[in-house]
Amino acid sequence: MTVTLADVAARAQVSPATVSRVLNGNYPVAAATRERVLKAVDDLDYVLNGPASALAAATSDLVGILVHDIADPFFGIMASAIQSEIGGPGGRAGGERLAVVCNTGGSPERELTYLTLLQRQRAAAVVLTGGAVEDPEHGAAVAGKLRRLAEAGTRVVLCGRPAMPDTDAVALPFDNRGGARELTDHLLSLGHRRLGYIAGPPDRTTTRHRLEGHHAALDAAGVAEDARWTVHGDYDRRSGYEATRELLSVAGGLTAVVAANDSIALGACAALRDAGLRVPEEVSVVGFDDLPFSGDAVPALTTVALPLTEAGARAGRIAMGREETPGGGVALVRGELVVRGSSGRVRGRQTPGGGRQTPGGGQ
Repeated sequence: MTVTLADVAARAQVSPATVSRVLNGNYPVAAATRERVLKAVDDLDYVLNGPASALAAATSDLVGILVHDIADPFFGIMASAIQSEIGGPGGRAGGERLAVVCNTGGSPERELTYLTLLQRQRAAAVVLTGGAVEDPEHGAAVAGKLRRLAEAGTRVVLCGRPAMPDTDAVALPFDNRGGARELTDHLLSLGHRRLGYIAGPPDRTTTRHRLEGHHAALDAAGVAEDARWTVHGDYDRRSGYEATRELLSVAGGLTAVVAANDSIALGACAALRDAGLRVPEEVSVVGFDDLPFSGDAVPALTTVALPLTEAGARAGRIAMGREETPGGGVALVRGELVVRGSSGRVRGRQTPGGGRQTPGGGQ
């Protein structure tokens, strides 16, 4: 049975006119009312139909770019590269396309809301960046929205995000496992055998994949369970600082800190300095992503460089149909280990009591 505007109005407990205003965006509506209407639209899977909608679907100049935090260079670099490839002539009647950056703040609910809005606007393309939330219910909801977008003619690209089968979305996932393993292997080659890991939020694919790569390296080297520690936090400097203080309080003989990204690594370096420890003479620190500030840190960060600009630009070209879709709809994007001054060979360090500590298995 066809869902009507009146059905949506009844579900949201508003007038049909209010539903129309929310969908058309041509009249101010209270935020709470707007959210209620959009939820009703989503619940009922209401889609505008008729000749006008068909025309809109064929001529949309809107491209949506979903990011977790536009203030984070990781997402800002990708969003800028994507936008650089969708600008210029090529939209309706040869005109410009409009890029809309949707900042979810890491909220699963906001992610779904933006996908709903982009579906209503008949977006020409949607690019989702960064890791996904690991929740089966949310994953199923996102997959459903991506399928509906694709069915309406919207190109969907996942940049730095795992593939989503049965959605027709093209995926350019980052090799987070491989990069993290190479990073930890580097520390192991320098003699480190007592390592702390500062991970991101536990419900993110990026967090799990990087932690799996780290553990794979430790397992292969035979590092004991009681010589490895993990603390979770956010992907920011403050979390790195607080997590490092926690590691120092529980990890005896710690000689290296592996940070899940460069921002966390900066916080870790600050906490170590405040604790009177030198990097890397007493504790090595490594990051991930190779963000612009990484080479300017003191000491400069050893990290895994992800080609964020190149991946974003490729995602933009695929979204615009100007680059061929990779075979199978998935192309793994690999990083490269960049060794700088923040990592060094194990030399041992002073314990809080003043005695010198030699890490187990160290050189």
